[in-house]
Amino acid sequence: MNTTEDLANFTTLQSQADAFTNCSDVNVLLKNSYLPFMYSIIFLVGFPGNIIAIFVYTFKMRPWKSSTIIMLNLAFTDLLYLTSLPFLIHYYANGEHWIFGDFMCKFIRFGFHFNLYSSILFLTCFSIFRYFVIVHPLKFSVQKRRWAVVACSVVWVISLAAVSPVNLLITSREEQNKFMCLDLTSSDNLETIRWYNWLLSGLAFYLPLVVVTLCYTVIIYTLATGLQTHACYKQKARKLAILLLVVFCVCFLPFHVLRAVRIELRLQPVSCHIENQIQAAYIISRPLAALNTCGNLLLYVVIGGNFQQAILSFSRCKLNNYTQQTGSNSDVNKSGVILRL
Repeated sequence: MNTTEDLANFTTLQSQADAFTNCSDVNVLLKNSYLPFMYSIIFLVGFPGNIIAIFVYTFKMRPWKSSTIIMLNLAFTDLLYLTSLPFLIHYYANGEHWIFGDFMCKFIRFGFHFNLYSSILFLTCFSIFRYFVIVHPLKFSVQKRRWAVVACSVVWVISLAAVSPVNLLITSREEQNKFMCLDLTSSDNLETIRWYNWLLSGLAFYLPLVVVTLCYTVIIYTLATGLQTHACYKQKARKLAILLLVVFCVCFLPFHVLRAVRIELRLQPVSCHIENQIQAAYIISRPLAALNTCGNLLLYVVIGGNFQQAILSFSRCKLNNYTQQTGSNSDVNKSGVILRL
């Protein structure tokens, strides 16, 4: 009798253990189909888009303003991250089998976090500059380019220092003859990752989110109460505020919330159903965080007419060159026909 009960209890415990072991395998399809698809779209849109943006800012928008310098740095950091996406696309499309070595694993994961927080800080700097230009135009001369250069240099240094621990925390694992390049939430040393995540998220995301929200709240209020402010200027400020808040709330906020929940659940085991739901939501949020590289392209267009005019002039230049080449070829053909006649 006792033997039968012990056997039943052992079978129950074994099935529960198997359920928790396979719990992380339920979202394999989501990783191996959704992530490569989304990363491919982001790469195909963002990579050429940011190359064009860098070309326009470098050659077509002179003299540079403070906003131009900040946006150029933002485009550079986006482009650096986008160059790493083909590695991740191959990794997830290949069933989470990493073939590029441990160094590249850490470097690619580092690149994601570096782009994420440098983008957040560049957007925060841009919002602060806009605040001073509109709310305190006479007290502070932040439009001078040297202030933008200093601000961008500080952002690069802070981002590098803040994200450097990722290289130490990211771990890899060999499982079923596959070399897996784990992300931060799946790596070992969870206690350290937990405190690092809270510190990084608080100082490098939640604080900038509050700053950006306050800046644009004051900017919109100042423009709304200003008697001499043109309606188009007010509309532009509203578009910028909405776009920046959308980028922060849609791209950045879900990722940071779900990353924290995912880490906490690994430290406090819960049912497989809840863990699957959180992990699925976290997997979905990861490409959203990378989607800011495409959202920033809209920001470049909304910022001012200069960027749009530069794009149009570049397009006209290409069209004129093509027309001239086509015209010269047609002239040659006509002359050839005349000679034959």
